[in-house]
Amino acid sequence: MIRKIIKINEQLCNGCGACANACHEGAIGMRNGKAVLLRDDYCDGLGNCLPVCPTNAISFEEREALPFDEEAVKENMKTACSCPGEQNKKISHATKQEMADIIESRLNQWPVQIKLVAENASYFSGADLLIAADCTAYAYGDFHREFIEGKITLIGCPKLDMVDYTEKLTTIFSYHDIKSVTVTRMEVPCCGGIEYAVKTAIENSGKNIPFKVVTITIDGKVK
Repeated sequence: MIRKIIKINEQLCNGCGACANACHEGAIGMRNGKAVLLRDDYCDGLGNCLPVCPTNAISFEEREALPFDEEAVKENMKTACSCPGEQNKKISHATKQEMADIIESRLNQWPVQIKLVAENASYFSGADLLIAADCTAYAYGDFHREFIEGKITLIGCPKLDMVDYTEKLTTIFSYHDIKSVTVTRMEVPCCGGIEYAVKTAIENSGKNIPFKVVTITIDGKVK
């Protein structure tokens, strides 16, 4: 059908991600540092994204497109942000002077569970990514300062989650210009699943993303 739908000018887009955050239907995501329309049927054509774009990179056009599918959007929202614990959020931190008297979290985004993050979240654009087996943060005392600081953090347990992260990670790596990936895992064999999933996802994305693995021992040391 011919209908009104948004159009994104890649040359004008500065990759700020404001439009992706403003799109309540999840139609806009970030890919290689630029905003993209992920699915025609997620775009309602109302243009909530237009006024937040600082470079006027978004406009309307009338073209052949799938009709807006409200049910598909609702289903997507169930997995992307169905409760406050899953809603994407960028976290601001205190200044260095304010931090002098406190020990502050270095976490830079929410959510952190691999199963809960939205693949099109704008904070992935240009990110150094930390993918951590969730036990590592408990085993290693200075985990926030040494591993989380300056990174976007994803956590999971391949044994307890009983899920293969490969497909979701492949989508994230494919859609975004990830600068680097650091994996922290425990020395126990079952943690190999998270390392394997990341390696496979990088290969599947077809990108040459710098990648390293840090292994933490049960007594809290870097192996």
